[in-house]
Formats: sequence, C-alpha cells, structure tokens
Amino acid sequence: MDLRRILRHVAHTRFATRRAFPAPALAALGRAVTAGERRHAGEVRCVVEGELDWDALLAGQTARERALEVFALERVWDTAANSGVLIYLLLADRDVEIVADRGYNGRVAPAEWQAVCAEMERRFRAGDFAAGTVAGIESVHRLAEREFPASGAGVNELSDQPRQR
Repeated sequence: MDLRRILRHVAHTRFATRRAFPAPALAALGRAVTAGERRHAGEVRCVVEGELDWDALLAGQTARERALEVFALERVWDTAANSGVLIYLLLADRDVEIVADRGYNGRVAPAEWQAVCAEMERRFRAGDFAAGTVAGIESVHRLAEREFPASGAGVNELSDQPRQR
C-alpha cells in the first residue's frame, strides 16, 4: 500500500479537476476529437478522472487497470471496425493511459502509444493539462489516420465529448 499515493488521491478534489479542465478546456478536447475523427475511420474517447475511490485505492488498482475498466464501461471496444481508442487521464497520479481496441493489434506498436502518453505526462508535469491533452488527441488521430484511413461518410459510434468521472 503506497501511503503517498493514497494521500494524493484523498487530497485531490473535484475543484482540482475542474481547475485542470474547466468547461472551455473540456469543450476544446471535444472539438479536437470531432475534428480528428473526420480524417479517419477510428473512434477516440477521452475520459478524465480526478482520483480513484477508496476501494480501488485500498486494492492497489493501477491507472492501467482502471483504464481497462473504463474502456469496458465506456464501450470503446464496441465499434464496428474494432478501431476504438480510449485516452484515460488519472489526474491524482498525473498518469495517462491509452487503451486501443484489437483492430490496432499488430498495426501500432506499444512504444508508439507509450510515446503519446509520455509526452502528455511531460506536459502535465508542467501544468499544461488542456493543451497537453489536445496534443495527445492529435497524436492518436495521426496513428488512427495511418491505420484506419477515412472511407467516405463515417458513422460516429462514440461520443466526442470528454467524460469527467
């Protein structure tokens, strides 16, 4: 049990999450998702979570484990072409996780996803949450565009608006 991590999560408030991502910033994330999805046949979902609840913390749930759980809860796996990507932000840990559906297996190397996460986390450490996330969304769009090029009028299968949990 990591006491420092627990304290970070307990100290993180909804106000801190709203300060990092006020309404205009969330709107910018949604616009970035919408604009990028016009260029490819993939689906991008962005979820911002301030902190984990007590049960998850005491169980030692990692950001990656929570991202996999959110991937299922948000039904990112449920796209026709298996081309969904979740960008999950856990602010108390300043951690970014990307979970891509099986359509990306063998197409996008894990190191490519990790490079996007690392750049976002670097910008988070500098306090650049919104712009860092928009840049990460754009990087994910470039990967999706490479692997799932647009094929006419696409169907928007997942909400483009970011979710705050």
